[in-house]
Amino acid sequence: MTRATEDRVAFMAAIESLAAKATELETRADDLRQELAALDQRMTAVSDALHAAPRSADLPDEPVSGEA
Repeated sequence: MTRATEDRVAFMAAIESLAAKATELETRADDLRQELAALDQRMTAVSDALHAAPRSADLPDEPVSGEA
């Protein structure tokens, strides 16, 4: 094999390796986007539940026994 042929083979191998890595990274990025969307939904549900919960303002202003 000539030097030019070896360089071309090495170059093509590098391209294939980088393409495979790019595919892995794209898949991981998609997975992370889905996880973030699910987290956003959970945060919205918790926020909505907190807004719907009774307010602590309904409690008396007197300190609980044992508090200064």
